[in-house]
Amino acid sequence: MRSFFYVIFHPLQTLNLWLENDPKASVLEVLYLLTVFSAFGIWLVFDRYQKAHNSAVPFRHNPPEAADPQWQSLRIHNANLKSHLTEPELLPHQIMGERDYITCFDPANSLHIRTVIADNDREIQAKIGRARDAQVPWARTTFAQRRRVMRSLLKWLVENQEECARVACRDTGKTLLDAALGEIMTTCSKLEWLINHGERALRPETRYSNLLMSYKKSQVIYEPKGVVAAVVSWNYPLHNAWSPIIAAIFAGNAIVLKCSEHVVWSTDWFVGAIHKALEVCGHDADIVQTVYCWPNEAEVLTRSSLIKHITFIGSEEVGRKVAVAATEHLTPVTLELGGKDPAIILPDTDLHKWSSVWMRGIFQNAGQNCIGIERLIVHSDQYDELYEILTERAKKMRLGSVLAPSPEGYISTVDCGCMISNDRFDLLEQLIFEAHEAGAQMDVGGQRYLHSSSHGNAYFSCTVLGDVDPRSRIAQMELFAPVALLIRYDDIEEAIRIANGTRYGLGASVFGPDQDLCLEVARELECGMVSINDFAVFYLNQDLPFGGTKASGYGRFAGPEGLRSLTNPKAIVTDCWPSIMQTSIPKVLDYPVRSLVRSWDFISGLVILLYADTYRARFNGLVQLTKAQR
Repeated sequence: MRSFFYVIFHPLQTLNLWLENDPKASVLEVLYLLTVFSAFGIWLVFDRYQKAHNSAVPFRHNPPEAADPQWQSLRIHNANLKSHLTEPELLPHQIMGERDYITCFDPANSLHIRTVIADNDREIQAKIGRARDAQVPWARTTFAQRRRVMRSLLKWLVENQEECARVACRDTGKTLLDAALGEIMTTCSKLEWLINHGERALRPETRYSNLLMSYKKSQVIYEPKGVVAAVVSWNYPLHNAWSPIIAAIFAGNAIVLKCSEHVVWSTDWFVGAIHKALEVCGHDADIVQTVYCWPNEAEVLTRSSLIKHITFIGSEEVGRKVAVAATEHLTPVTLELGGKDPAIILPDTDLHKWSSVWMRGIFQNAGQNCIGIERLIVHSDQYDELYEILTERAKKMRLGSVLAPSPEGYISTVDCGCMISNDRFDLLEQLIFEAHEAGAQMDVGGQRYLHSSSHGNAYFSCTVLGDVDPRSRIAQMELFAPVALLIRYDDIEEAIRIANGTRYGLGASVFGPDQDLCLEVARELECGMVSINDFAVFYLNQDLPFGGTKASGYGRFAGPEGLRSLTNPKAIVTDCWPSIMQTSIPKVLDYPVRSLVRSWDFISGLVILLYADTYRARFNGLVQLTKAQR
């Protein structure tokens, strides 16, 4: 310890000696002092350089007026995406010929936000072309430059998280808490992973070789694909837009994003922040293009020969159409098509301990969550207790809008927001009615909800349905709604069969007091991801691949696997010692072949030498090879 303090304070002692002209001071001590201060100065210069070139660049992106809870607008009767056809006053002042439009509105309050012009074929093709031109210089940027863009975005998102949450709430009707968990936290997690680990996933890597190739060096490099596309759903407008964009541009690509027509307004603002970040970092914002169109125009994007990869997040029906369109130019596709995620509750599980996790898994984002819990598979001995717990808690759920202040000026606490629209309410009510008629138990919810103060028409009551037949329609279809289904089982093998008994295989959860048993059950599930004693946490770790099996799609995004899917892996083999050893063709194999017998003996001996299973056989192979060369 004394030596440690001596090293630390020795320069101060030396300086004091020289100031007092002490004869004990030596030249070596002065050199030591100068070295320490020089090293410290060099470090300061280097640190300042790193901060100047790598730190986040602050920028401003003003929130839209509609994100203010006090904002007022025209209330639309029976609001929908085509309300401008029945209410012409919703159209822009300057109408452009025979163009299609999209009405943007707040589904929780039926307030008109904006009516936008839908992109046509020519405009979509022009956006793809601009992305292609901008990608060429972007592909030459360094990882340090790309990380700086990511840091700038992360800094802005953290500092403006409330504004971002309000924009998402206004366009989808979700709650601020749902926006914080599903939009802000997940996006920050992905940005952090790209900053800390993205380069490691994409930097050239050396691969193992064998004896035959021992004088060669084998590498894989990951090159940008060019222009990629993402067609994404509406349930998380910030995250579903930013996630494919930041992955694509970090890999050196340009991207054309086609958002859902339900969230055109919010997506436009969220992507605008990425444009600002690119511009302040000195890059061309045209590497990120956004398409706003109706589904019938989307094939202009998915069939384009300039698009080199497509990420699709949405329904199975639309995903199949995207996959078919992509075959025209053999464009690779990653499909995330939703699921029917089960939560298996093993015997003797503490139901009160985990009930809050299940409530969040079922009702977060009004159930509009691709990895939400749609089926609770519970042992018969604990069914009644679980049904009572969830029913009582669901009865206390408060529906409403966080952007609908009271006359007194405060915003009421809301547990669950509205759904994106009421288009599927007839089907939901029919499925619930069928299950109830077939013997299912229900004491809460089951129908659409008419809110007393929020004037939106997209609220659906929080529903708990017990004793559901696992073969019924409601237990087989993805509901994407605030509906909990409880299914009994008598033994663990039956629980696994029920969990695997649908067309889907995206995520799952297993709960129980014995983690080893939970892990055994998890390995038997036919899905892409499993949480043990938790819900959907596999997505907060962005080092993990995200995706499913069966009708839930194929391919992965997130993690090294997802990032590399946006690149062209290229194998390169070089000589380790080019001046000493390089490949040459032995005379016995050179054209024209002099003797078929000798050439065969040479190759056969070489195979035995390299791959025989005993040393004696390998020695015989060497002898055979040597004789063949004579």
